[in-house]
Formats: sequence, structure tokens, C-alpha cells
Amino acid sequence: MAAPSLAWRVEETCLNAFPSLRQTIYRDWLLRYSDGFTRRANSINPRSDRIEHLDAGIDACAAMFRRQGLQPIFRIPEIADPALDPALDCLGYAPEGLTLTLFADLADMQSAPDAGAEILERPTREWLDAMGALQGRSARQNATFERICGAIAFPVGFAGLREDGELTALTIGAVHDGLLCFESVVTDERHRGRGHARRLLASLNAWAIAQGARGACLQVEATNEAGGALYDRLGLRKTLYRYHYRRAPAGV
Repeated sequence: MAAPSLAWRVEETCLNAFPSLRQTIYRDWLLRYSDGFTRRANSINPRSDRIEHLDAGIDACAAMFRRQGLQPIFRIPEIADPALDPALDCLGYAPEGLTLTLFADLADMQSAPDAGAEILERPTREWLDAMGALQGRSARQNATFERICGAIAFPVGFAGLREDGELTALTIGAVHDGLLCFESVVTDERHRGRGHARRLLASLNAWAIAQGARGACLQVEATNEAGGALYDRLGLRKTLYRYHYRRAPAGV
């Protein structure tokens, strides 16, 4: 079997860094279910750049999603079969959520431990509560997020930066196949613009290098200009590929 391209390695890493609670592998598709929490963890994903029996596969995957009580939503990376997007467009699936997949060699990024940074093997209740509060989640969403954190099966760091004893910036870093994937980067709005997230990510880079990582990746919505500027300063400047979603028409 040929080695996967860098883009498909990054795609695999990002999926593994934020796993779904349940999944189905059906032919050329990966179906992810997580009680409706986030599009990415509740989406139908192509597994290759060429999909056999495309129309039948779309119908079968949509039916499986509906059996889970979920509205079908396909996630479409640019590296997947180019016939997928127009096929869904013809069926009335609406596009949304354009997202960039960024990549950099860790050697080209800021990497330095920070005295204010904590990197934990398992999230504490304080870390989980802070993450939920900063992202404005409901109690039900927090419970699902906690289960997703517990499902990460690779070396993972639950990172936080403290100032005056308070957690001001948080993120997750998971290492798979020599790649570090950042997830759930958030800063308390009272402390934004002071470099807290940059310090935390640079510290997580140093941790990941010790875990054997040589590259870093992250997925950010194209409309998130503040996040994009932060990742550019950190060294994540290469857009490896984009993806977007296609959501089934209401009532279908």
C-alpha cells in the first residue's frame, strides 16, 4: 500500500485528535456521531480521493444518519473525490462552514516551555469547567465534550496558561503519526491581545517535540480572522487544504 500524502495524514490526525463518540465505516465513508455536538463530530466524511458508487453511497449514508436522529451533513475536504460536492449540490445540500487546514514544520514554529503553562495527561474538573465557560457551552454540551476528551487514544496534552492563579487560555494538543494537532484553542476575552494563547501554543509545541512530533496542524474557520492572525504569528502559515460542509435540506 502506498504511503498516504501529507494532506491525508493531516486529515487522519485531525479526525483522531477530536474523535466522535460513535462511528460507522461504510465503504468509502466514515460516519461520526456525537449526540449532535459540533458539526465535525457529527458528519459524514469521505475516506479517499475516489468514491465508488457515489450516488448510492450518499443515499445510504444519509439514511444511516437519519436513523440516529441526525440531519445528514457531509464534510467535504478538497482532497476528496471532486465529484462529491456537485452531487450534493444537485440534491439541495446547502454549503456552510468553510474551514482552513493549516500546517507547519515544528522546526519553523515558536517552541518554548512557559512557566505559566500547565500540560496535563488528563483534564481536571477545573480545566473542563473553564473550557466550558470560555466556550459558552450548556451542561449537556460540556458532558459530551468531556466524553470526547476521554476518547482521544493518542498522546494528548490538556494545556492551560495561568495568570494570578486563574486559567486564562486553554487548548488541547494530540500527537499522531508524528503530527501535533491543536484543538479547542480559547482565551478568556478579558485577557485577549496579551499573547497568552501564543505562549500556551509555543509551550505545547515544545511538549509535542518531546513526544516525537515533527509537524503541526490545525483547522480554523475561514471567518475567524483573529485566530488566523494568531496562528500566522505562531508559524502556521501554509493552507494545506480547505473543507466545507453540505447540510441536507430541512424536512427531507
